[in-house]
Amino acid sequence: MRADNKRGGNKHDGRIRGRRTVMSLAVAGVALATVAACGQTAGGGSGEQNAEGLSEVTVTLNWVPYGEHAPFYYGVAEGIFEDEGIDLTIQPGNGSGNTVQQVAQRNTDFGWADTPPLANGISSGMPVRSVGVFLQTGPSSVEFFDDQGITEPADLVGKTVGGTPGDAMYGTFPAWLEINGVDPDDVTVVNVDAAGKIAALIEGKVDAIQGFYHDQAPTIENQTGKEVSALPFSEFGMNMLGTGLLAHEATIESDPELVQAMVRATSKSFLAASEDPEAAVAAMAADAEQAPEESVLAAQLEATIGLLNLEAAPAPGVNTEEQWTDTLTFLTENTEFEGDSTPDAYWDATFGEDL
Repeated sequence: MRADNKRGGNKHDGRIRGRRTVMSLAVAGVALATVAACGQTAGGGSGEQNAEGLSEVTVTLNWVPYGEHAPFYYGVAEGIFEDEGIDLTIQPGNGSGNTVQQVAQRNTDFGWADTPPLANGISSGMPVRSVGVFLQTGPSSVEFFDDQGITEPADLVGKTVGGTPGDAMYGTFPAWLEINGVDPDDVTVVNVDAAGKIAALIEGKVDAIQGFYHDQAPTIENQTGKEVSALPFSEFGMNMLGTGLLAHEATIESDPELVQAMVRATSKSFLAASEDPEAAVAAMAADAEQAPEESVLAAQLEATIGLLNLEAAPAPGVNTEEQWTDTLTFLTENTEFEGDSTPDAYWDATFGEDL
């Protein structure tokens, strides 16, 4: 699925259309007390080294592995993390908000999480910071089967849309509708558990779902053989920074060399995966548990690469103050977010300076 119009992706009347990658695809606050009480991370972090002298490091993903995460597996397979002195263990996640908490509680060394939940966690007092956002075009969207005939936000009037309370899309969806001239009261949001959204759409319980189109659209197409389209928030007036790497403030303070090495290795891995996506997919398929089949991984990774903004960013994971200011300002003006709007309250820019 091509997801970035700037990279020549498929844009149809303002929407993003999922594509079949192969023929078989077509048919076939609470954390703070714990933080204060915890010492070393569960993964060992900078305090432990293996027999080869590599730092044993854990990264917890935002969800169970899907194509966006292939660069991590490829970086391990190609020795990119090892070259930076890191023995990396990749752990599945259970939502960005939970991953932020795991980092705050020092149950993992690094996290991979969406920016709005990270900002909410920091504003509530969690001692974590972003050390670089990689998906600089946010993948938030409304997804639906192509036969719905939806081409713009106004077409959602009278429709039912599945959403998960607490996630970034659920919180910003009403503001996104208003930006596009739609009264939120004219669209019915049905509360659905994150793990059940795809099933709700497939079973016809909702007309559309809020989701990350680079992840879910290929999955839905694979399961149903039906084409999926999406209205990306970023194409209709709302682009916020997406997923990236975060660390505990104590790790940043006590071992900045480790953080720099992790950021550098992750950036190199994403760049390498963008240059050889087939190899990245093969590496993930070989090593990741619970991963989708390779055709789905390939479509997800292709869409992910389009969200990295490689034409403009000096390297994967390098952000600008303007990007952070725009994201935080939007959250402040259009959601219940009440945190500081100063970027350095959420993001340590120093680790991207030498990439």
